[in-house]
Amino acid sequence: MAMDTTYDAVIIGAGHNGLTAALLLQRAGLRTVCLEAKRYTGGMASTVELFDGYKFEIAGSVQLPTSMIVSKELGLDTLPQVELEVMSVSIIEEGIEPLIYYTDLGDAAVHMEEKHGIEVMIGMAEMMGWSAAPTRALGRFEAGTLPKSLDEMYACASTDAERASITEMLFGSATDVLDRYLPDKKKHAALRGMLAFLAVNSTYRGPSSPGSAAGLAFGMAVPDENTVLTKKLKGGIGVLTQHLADQYAEAGGEIRLEASVSEIVVADGHVAGVVLDGGERIDAATVVSAVAPDLTLNTLVTDGAVEVGLSTRLDGIDHRGSYVQMHFALDGVPEFVAPYEFLNDPKMQSAIGLFATPEELQRQFEDSKRGIVPETPALAFQIPSASDPDLAPAGKAAASAFALWFPIEEDPSEYARLKAEMGQAVIDRITTFAPNFESLILKHTTFTPKHMGTMFGAPGGDYCHGLIHPDLLGPYRPGPGGYVDQPHNIEGLYLGSAGCYGGPGITFIPGYNAAQAVLADR
Repeated sequence: MAMDTTYDAVIIGAGHNGLTAALLLQRAGLRTVCLEAKRYTGGMASTVELFDGYKFEIAGSVQLPTSMIVSKELGLDTLPQVELEVMSVSIIEEGIEPLIYYTDLGDAAVHMEEKHGIEVMIGMAEMMGWSAAPTRALGRFEAGTLPKSLDEMYACASTDAERASITEMLFGSATDVLDRYLPDKKKHAALRGMLAFLAVNSTYRGPSSPGSAAGLAFGMAVPDENTVLTKKLKGGIGVLTQHLADQYAEAGGEIRLEASVSEIVVADGHVAGVVLDGGERIDAATVVSAVAPDLTLNTLVTDGAVEVGLSTRLDGIDHRGSYVQMHFALDGVPEFVAPYEFLNDPKMQSAIGLFATPEELQRQFEDSKRGIVPETPALAFQIPSASDPDLAPAGKAAASAFALWFPIEEDPSEYARLKAEMGQAVIDRITTFAPNFESLILKHTTFTPKHMGTMFGAPGGDYCHGLIHPDLLGPYRPGPGGYVDQPHNIEGLYLGSAGCYGGPGITFIPGYNAAQAVLADR
């Protein structure tokens, strides 16, 4: 019997955004198929068993704050959570008081005041005030809206001070902001280090680089009451995407794995369907692409269908990821030694930041551009099996680390050496705090941006599909129909990846926005 390959809509990519769009369109009565190049769904929000009995969150690990509307519509509020008493611990070096970020805001405030002083609390409150207008301008938690023009961004400010904070977000550096509100480099060191890392971990900029304040504002953005807050999910982030896949299947949707798209067919300015790598054609008048906007329009779309000026603009998107992500199968739980023995409490192990001062982080960034691996890389370390034991075999532990800065501008022949050197530097840094860490490693793997590019089709290994730079935010991030000032003008094609407005991060908003645009156009 011949396969019926005509659908109302084809969705490319079964990550969280693709599944969101697919589910909403299927529920709205469209006959849809979701095509995934890999052997599993979830994309960069997957929990994968990399080693026997050890499961890891491959890229994303926490669900970021997302719109209440989106959360309710997708049933995200029903998922089992890991109740964390401590969200994170930030450490710089011996002699500097660690910062413990308790989930309970009252406990967090008490710790901050007792251990770091009232001025740290005041400085942090002032920084939150600074980030309020940029948060509104970026539209970080809005669903169903289009990117704002610069004028609309500035219209989000109600005072001169708020206008100034939007200007600083667009043109200033993270260090400028930190120096103003948290000026004591010793007393405020742990908080400064944590915020500097937050500001630059999705950029190719150091904290003193102009434009890095955008990353700080993006990371600090505090949602309003119409938002569901950051969560750690029992079973890892993959539970989230599996939840979407299950709902999609219940609604009658079809997911095809190992179905890599080689062309989005465009004829006379209108989408006609897609062609798979093996040559199979699937007809549809609507295609939603949850892969990066530049990959979609400059590589997948039929040659000649995209106007040259737009194509050139897309070529300019910065995708320089400069990190490594490591996953460790451990023979037991690492033992932290004085003065960090408090980290032996499992509740402290969900997110341990081994950070650097903003000044050191800037120096390491500049060194990495010259091919130098940082000796003591700034990193986020976690032992998720401490709060979610099913992620590792009994008596063992699963741990992961995300570290900056991996040199990416070097001669490709240096790649293997740099990868090994960076991996060892990460292990050495963790071993400084837990001397038995290295001896516990049974197996480990190091993912560089090159791996992320190969595994997930993320250009340059950029999991943001367009870094958090001011020239890639607001009106400079496309909506479902392309840029506000430069639409792609292909009827029936909708963009819905992390590289779109509402991204990056596991917020589901780009996928939601793409689905809403499809339904509005019908």
